[in-house]
Amino acid sequence: MSSKDEVREFLISRRAHVTPEQAGLPDFGGERRVPGLRREEVALLAGVSLDYYTRLERGNIRGASESVLNAVARALQLDDVERQHLFDLARTAPVGSTARSRKKVTPALRTSVQRVLDNLAVPAIVYTAHQDLIASNLMGRALFSPHFEAEQPNLARFVFFDRRARDYYVDWPLARRMTAAMLRLEAGRDPLNSDLTALIGELSTRSPQFRADWAARDVHEHRTGRKVYRHPEVGELEVTFDVFEMPGEAGTFVTTYSVDEGSDSADRLALLASWAATGLAGPDTDGAERDDMPETTPRRADTPDRAPATPSPTDRVPGRRRGPTR
Repeated sequence: MSSKDEVREFLISRRAHVTPEQAGLPDFGGERRVPGLRREEVALLAGVSLDYYTRLERGNIRGASESVLNAVARALQLDDVERQHLFDLARTAPVGSTARSRKKVTPALRTSVQRVLDNLAVPAIVYTAHQDLIASNLMGRALFSPHFEAEQPNLARFVFFDRRARDYYVDWPLARRMTAAMLRLEAGRDPLNSDLTALIGELSTRSPQFRADWAARDVHEHRTGRKVYRHPEVGELEVTFDVFEMPGEAGTFVTTYSVDEGSDSADRLALLASWAATGLAGPDTDGAERDDMPETTPRRADTPDRAPATPSPTDRVPGRRRGPTR
C-alpha cells in the first residue's frame, strides 16, 4: 500500500469512530451515508477549509504544519499513540519520486546488555520493532519457550502462524489485535524498512486473522500492562510487563515480566524457575549429550528423584538462538 493510501485509510477509519454527538455537533437526523463524522464536519472541528482537509485525507499530507496536524488529531479525538502515528505518516510521506526501500541493519546485542539480563531476577526478553526475539535471560527463555523453538524466533509469526498461540495466550484475539496494531505503528515510523514490509506481506498472505486485524487500522504502543499466559509446563501466569527502549538503539526493546508477591502466579513462576534450571540449562560439561543424540523431553520440576534447583542469575542458555542481529 502506498503512503497516500495509508494516510487516506487511517483518517477515514478514525473519523468513522467519532459520532456527531461525541464531537459536540448537532445531529439533524436522517440517514448518514458514512459512519461517524463527515469530511466537512472534521474540517469544521479542525478549523480548516473543506478543500484543505479533503487534500489531507487523499494522502497529500507532506508539509502540513504541526498546528494543522494537532487540530485534525483533536477533531478526530485521537489518543497519544494515534496522534504520533499521524505525525509519523506526515514526516515519512515521500517527496517527488518514490523513495527506495531499505533493509534495516540490526547490530549485535552488546555483551553488557546480556550481562544485565542475566542478573535480573525476573524474566526478560529483547525484541526488535519487527518482533524478532534476539535475546533473553534464562527465565525469559523459559517463559517464552514455545517461541524460542523456531530457528529465528518472532513474536508476530508465533501469534499468527503457530496453533499453540491460541492456548498460550489466554486472550488470543487481543494478542492478535495488539500485534497487528504494533506493526502498523512501526510501519508508520519506518515505511521504507524492507524487513518490516516483508513481514507484513508474509502475515497478510498466510493469515486471514492478520488480514482482518490489519484492516482495523488500529495503532498501539506497548508500554506496560498485564497479560495472562498459559505456559505448557506450569499453567496460567498473570504477569505485569514493562517495556524499555534501549538507549542508542532505536527500535530495540527490553521487556520484563513480574508477578504479584504471594499470588498463585508467584508460585508458578517459582516452578518455572526450577524447570528452567533443570530443563533448559541441561548438561554442559560432564556427561554432556552428544550432538547427534535426539533431544529428550525436559523433566518437570516436580520429578520426585531430582530436587529443584534455583537458577543462578548469571546462568546462560546454552545454544540460545537469537535470531537476526542488529
